[in-house]
Amino acid sequence: MLGMTPADSNAVVPQHVAIIMDGNGRWARQRSKARISGHRAGVTALRNIVEHAARRGVGALTVFAFSSENWRRPGTEVKLLMELFMKALGQEVAHLHANGVQLQFIGDRGAFSRDLREAITTAEQRTERNDGLRLVVAANYGGQWDIVDAARRLAEAVQRGELSVDAIDEDTFGRALALADTPRPDLFIRTGGEQRISNFLLWQLAYTELYFTDCLWPDFDASAFDAALDWYAGRERRFGGIDEQLAR
Repeated sequence: MLGMTPADSNAVVPQHVAIIMDGNGRWARQRSKARISGHRAGVTALRNIVEHAARRGVGALTVFAFSSENWRRPGTEVKLLMELFMKALGQEVAHLHANGVQLQFIGDRGAFSRDLREAITTAEQRTERNDGLRLVVAANYGGQWDIVDAARRLAEAVQRGELSVDAIDEDTFGRALALADTPRPDLFIRTGGEQRISNFLLWQLAYTELYFTDCLWPDFDASAFDAALDWYAGRERRFGGIDEQLAR
């Protein structure tokens, strides 16, 4: 069950973990399968990681499901991904809700079909009162889009006379972003071997610990997640300070 006690109550556990789930296509190619089979395996991997993150005491998990750049992929693959997205929503929401998971989506929903937009809204409304793990799914999301969207909305507030220009600082800007009501990620994980953040949570990852692994996402299991948490527990998070200040 998702509400199990963390494996080690003395461990330093990140309260917010962000993940780029990379490597589905390569996982399928290594097995001479169609790319969509890798994405299906990726859904299974996500289900297992959500359950394990809750067991370990992680408070929020944000996953990059579909970037604003992914529309450039072949039309057939995009169509299959949207169908898989819709199917996964239908199959997983009841289980997530039963285990107290709060589901949230960030990104520009305008490009999605009406049925998918309605399914997303229904999933959020159904789970909004849950107090367990918060699962944030970034879909048609890009960090640059997030920043521009926040700037636009702040500019509109200034234009309406609701906000003064002098009142805009880092905190004000942060509250206009997609993850305004969620603490910034403590740990970022990217599977699949690439070592970049690929336009994901550009503002929010300013002081996040970055962990990269060659493991392809469908193979990323509980032990791989624990390895990332162990690495995080050994980090010194200074936030611009020095070692002596941490010791004090």
